[in-house]
Amino acid sequence: MDAMSDPLAPDRALLERWLAVAGEAVIAHVERAATARADGVVGHDAWWRAAALSRPITEAPAASIEDAMATLEAASELALNTIGPGYLAYVPGGGLFASALGSFVGAAYNRFTGMAAAAPGFARLEADVLAWLAAEVGYDDRGAAGLFTSGGSMANFSAVVTARHDRLGDDGDLRAATVYASREAHRSVAKAARLAGIPPHNVREVAVDAAFRMRPDALSAAIDADLAAGRRPFLVVANAGSTNTGAIDPMGALAAVCATHGAWLHVDGAYGGAFVLCDEGRAKLAGLDRADSITLDPHKGLFLPYGLGCLLVRDGARLRAAHSEDAAYLQDLAAAGEAVPSPADHGSELSREYRGVKLWLPLMLHGAGAFRAALAEKLTLARRFRDGLRDLPLEVAVEPELTVVAFRCALRAGEPPGARNRRTQALLDAVNAAGHALMSSTLLDAADGPALTIRCCVLSYRTHAEHIDQALADVRAAVGAA
Repeated sequence: MDAMSDPLAPDRALLERWLAVAGEAVIAHVERAATARADGVVGHDAWWRAAALSRPITEAPAASIEDAMATLEAASELALNTIGPGYLAYVPGGGLFASALGSFVGAAYNRFTGMAAAAPGFARLEADVLAWLAAEVGYDDRGAAGLFTSGGSMANFSAVVTARHDRLGDDGDLRAATVYASREAHRSVAKAARLAGIPPHNVREVAVDAAFRMRPDALSAAIDADLAAGRRPFLVVANAGSTNTGAIDPMGALAAVCATHGAWLHVDGAYGGAFVLCDEGRAKLAGLDRADSITLDPHKGLFLPYGLGCLLVRDGARLRAAHSEDAAYLQDLAAAGEAVPSPADHGSELSREYRGVKLWLPLMLHGAGAFRAALAEKLTLARRFRDGLRDLPLEVAVEPELTVVAFRCALRAGEPPGARNRRTQALLDAVNAAGHALMSSTLLDAADGPALTIRCCVLSYRTHAEHIDQALADVRAAVGAA
């Protein structure tokens, strides 16, 4: 065991040894991820193995740094390999090393960044990154403001709170408050509305078109009907890349409907919003700048480790009005003034980790151009995968708008109910069992009812053409064996 005179203040030699051992273990793990199986170990067997890793919490040190890192490495194997190039399931989080390094530095420096006056330097750097993101989505020179959150769910929650405060005030009567989203909305949208006090039955599901995009005419009709019934429509949530298929709602047309009815338009771009950084993606996301607020997830579209979401609001004063509070114990910091906004005045947290460094350091070390190029590549790779399915007896559920390719077995003439779903499940199982790629499934409407559909989501910075070609080879082999 490690011995130290002050148990919580190790000397420099011990710190250096800890860093050396942990650093070597992490770098070795990252290198192995490139060739490790795409699936990892999860499920029933993983729980038994996880139980064997359990360690008692003792009064004295229970492990050396070598032992502790060995346990953590073993635990990492009992998980989906989310940082590998074959991880095409759900929405990948790339785990960019420069961002992990930023997290380490931010935690080690451990400055209080909830109030800007307590750490003006760190606050300035974080504000610079938020301003850059705001400009990229088209909010430049409009008094925009933003907030880094733990993820898209919390960003959506703060957006709902901001819209509720701005459109309905604080009288507390939310019985008629009404929210609109399509059935393709992320689960966090309905949850955020409920947590913000909106009755669940007041969250309306708006119809989608054949490409799973919200229909502006259906939205307008739903709002008109609710107004006639005495309800208070105040918020519309659109998708800039849905989780299921990557669908992009027609944001310009939806903004026009919202303007007519005085509703707040929030765009959930947790998955797809970052594509605005590349030329092709910006064209696909036309109208994004007309939203009142936008959710981004840098731990998705900017390839960072999990734990960094972002909310941008076109009129930053509205975000501040919904979240700012005073307290006597903060008066010393308040008296110091602020050249940039305090995160605590834009969200629900006072104490928080220094999130901005997770994106600031990668931008400094890699440059914005590297992210633009990687996002453009992912759009190209998704087309490559889709094109590779054309000569197979498979059905693409909807032509991909971003980097989700949703496909399933083609329906056979006279096939009994459920048979196609079983064949699609067998196809998915066979592809994943090969270990080169991991894909996921969902249910999407089809001519024969809800159909099991495979999702291939290309969004890891480590995924390149050779990995897509291998995934296609596995799909062809699985189809041929069926």
